[in-house]
Amino acid sequence: MNDTVYNFGGNAKSSDPRAKDKTVVGGKGANLNEMAEIGLPVPPGFTITTEECLAYLEKGADFSEKLRHDVTSALDHIETTVGKRLGDKADPLLVSVRSGAAISMPGMMDTVLNLGLNDETVEGLTKVSGDERFAWDSYRRFIQMYSDVVLGLDHGLFEEALEIAKEDKGFYADTEMAAEDWKELVAEFKQIAEDERGGEPFPQEVTEQLWGAIRAVFDSWDSERAKVYRRLNDIPHDMGTAVNVQAMVFGNMGDTSATGVAFTRDPATGEKAYYGEFLINAQGEDVVAGIRTPQYLTKAARENAGADKASMEEAMPEAYAELADVFDLLEKHYRDMQDIEFTVERGKLWMLQTRSGKRTAKAALKLAVDMAGEGLIEEKEAILRVDPMALDQLLHPTLDPEAPRDILTTGLPASPGAAAGKIVLDADTAELWANRGDKVILVRVETSPEDIHGMHAAQGILTARGGMTSHAAVVARGMGRPCVSGASAVAIDRDARTLTIGTRELREGDVITIDGAKGQVMAGEVPTVKPELAGDFATLMEWADKHRRMRVRTNAETPDDCRMARQFGAEGIGLCRTEHMFFEAGRISAVREMILAEDEAGRRAALAKLLPEQRSDFQSIFEVMVGLPCTIRLLDPPLHEFLPHGEAEFEELAKATGHPVEHLKRRADELHEFNPMLGHRGCRLGITYPEIYEMQARALFEAACDVAAQSGEAPVPEVMIPLVATRRELELLRALVDRVAEDVFGEKGTRVDYLVGTMIELPRAALMAGEIAQEARFFSFGTNDLTQTTLGVSRDDSARFLAPYVDKGIFARDPFVSLDVDGVGQLVELAVERGRVSRPDIKLGICGEHGGDPASIAFCEQAGLDYVSASPYRVPIARLAAAQASLR
Repeated sequence: MNDTVYNFGGNAKSSDPRAKDKTVVGGKGANLNEMAEIGLPVPPGFTITTEECLAYLEKGADFSEKLRHDVTSALDHIETTVGKRLGDKADPLLVSVRSGAAISMPGMMDTVLNLGLNDETVEGLTKVSGDERFAWDSYRRFIQMYSDVVLGLDHGLFEEALEIAKEDKGFYADTEMAAEDWKELVAEFKQIAEDERGGEPFPQEVTEQLWGAIRAVFDSWDSERAKVYRRLNDIPHDMGTAVNVQAMVFGNMGDTSATGVAFTRDPATGEKAYYGEFLINAQGEDVVAGIRTPQYLTKAARENAGADKASMEEAMPEAYAELADVFDLLEKHYRDMQDIEFTVERGKLWMLQTRSGKRTAKAALKLAVDMAGEGLIEEKEAILRVDPMALDQLLHPTLDPEAPRDILTTGLPASPGAAAGKIVLDADTAELWANRGDKVILVRVETSPEDIHGMHAAQGILTARGGMTSHAAVVARGMGRPCVSGASAVAIDRDARTLTIGTRELREGDVITIDGAKGQVMAGEVPTVKPELAGDFATLMEWADKHRRMRVRTNAETPDDCRMARQFGAEGIGLCRTEHMFFEAGRISAVREMILAEDEAGRRAALAKLLPEQRSDFQSIFEVMVGLPCTIRLLDPPLHEFLPHGEAEFEELAKATGHPVEHLKRRADELHEFNPMLGHRGCRLGITYPEIYEMQARALFEAACDVAAQSGEAPVPEVMIPLVATRRELELLRALVDRVAEDVFGEKGTRVDYLVGTMIELPRAALMAGEIAQEARFFSFGTNDLTQTTLGVSRDDSARFLAPYVDKGIFARDPFVSLDVDGVGQLVELAVERGRVSRPDIKLGICGEHGGDPASIAFCEQAGLDYVSASPYRVPIARLAAAQASLR
């Protein structure tokens, strides 16, 4: 039987590999064990496995007898190591109870500190510490945290009581309060807890406290904020969290004690410089929660910021020097930037946590390239280190440095990037407004884990309090959201829904811009400039291109999109949706005239007007993509999408065609379909109205020949016939395209190479791929429609119910974001296999939105596709993801 608990620290040694397996003991437990084994000062403790969390949740919130027995034995390990006993009235052991999942989820799950304090042990802590104020402050903190995390009481009740107590005594900060003040507040806190629990007193029995905290950490795995975080970050819901119980060390024992959070390099830029904050005479939550404004770790950082308070390097030089040695040791040991939590207790340094630090995309690139250059990691590992989706942060415009800025205030540059949007003052409003299409900036005094959904919905985050390692800063960096924290000039009136910055008053809904790289907050919207993709970005992309097998194309139908995609490294067009060209104002009337025509002659007359326009479209695209393959999809959507809707549009069309409005309305009614997405669209248009595809093919080939003549190098058109379900459909339409091509080549006196193929977007097409491949030179998997038709789910309507489906584990991810490998993936694999049997040299690609999703790209590599195609801004993401798929 596997162990339920693993000890660390002291003389604990385990040969069981599970003791360092993050899936078993979580990232925090594994790293605590490893830090202790390499000789770092780690307070002793034990870890309850993630398996026990899952068993607890499965059993309906019940603990096994084995777990109860093993926890008792593990608690003895801590007590023996430190020489204190939990609940001892004379010299009590206090412990922390923390979560620790396999994949880091900062701030999403629960923690309890100072557990073991009650009305008797607080007196013992007073005597052994010699500091009555410290003991009662610690008890106050414990009651407040335990009431919130374990008892489920409103933490605002305790915050309000604390603020009233400070106000009554004329105190500005918690540190001004004396032991008697804390004693009074402890009594008040206990009374609040008792009142809120219907007369049941605050728990005094320490074993009850311990099991209550363990239960709360397990329960927090299924909290709403944790579910949202996992869904946003593609973390499986069936992993569970470990629980770490550890002897307390105290950073709030006077001026020789401190607590802090630090990174071995700058997580915002990747620069090789220690980065972090600390607070003297404080506990960890004071730094992380942003309750107090922290001090800088290094003298250089303090001087750069123009701050007055001494850095740790200056205030605690011996502890700082020891910490710097630990930084270097941990970075070399883990071969990655580390995010570290530490405490100094009366001059002695203790390590509480290390993990690979969350970083911005810019920092991730620099760290990967620099560490490869330093010999810490190899080039291949550098490629694997960078999350492809993180590149999205670098691919969008930044603020124009030449544009005027109406700067309202400056805070801390907590997460780089820039964003503009309407002010919103709570997470629910942020989500509501974002869902209706508004860009918003979430403005809070400080964020908490409950704000996760609003932070995700917002373009950026602004907080009045908190430092560079506060909740807002860490989560924003992980999400790729710009963030300005610690903007102390910001005052929020939640009731009036207003924001005051100095003498300026703004209302919710007013537009502001934040610059997360400089910490600036500006009125209005500041213009932006396009990114420059050089330096570390270019280096990593060069490495990625060297190691990937699949080619990367783009989905584009305008010259500007094509130019952007080529700048990002696209190697051709994987999907040009010609219908997008039909909607332009100058030609929609001719399109409608063609659709509403009564006969072929009428349609051909209208198409003759469209031919030069379509030819010009293709020519402008081919000029940008000269020499590269360009997949052009012939008209695909149902004709009803182009029809007039309002009275004014019918009247305008009547003037253009000479037909009465009533005649046009009758004709539109005749074309009405009950389910147009499964109706008269795709190749069915080409079969019934071949003149449409004839016009498009002629425009395409004439443009290709003209560009070849002008540039001396031809594009390679790949003519895609959409929505094919049978070989015969493709046979007929391929013959049409070939005939038109020969006509054009004869007229132009020149030829260009081209291919005819199809989009596989119907289950029958995948099943019949062997037959269809006899007529097709290429398959492009249209996984948007293939997912819809396989699952029987409308992509446009699925947002209402897919989130609960993901939460309940019905789908691992939204199948329109990341390919349903188990279902739709089988059809793709089957089509690949059968298509290659019929035509070994068939070209295979994917052009749905999944072509820019790293997980889907990994599947495409496994399935043996030749290329993926993504929107222009996702081309670099696809290049990196394709390289990672090749290397794994």
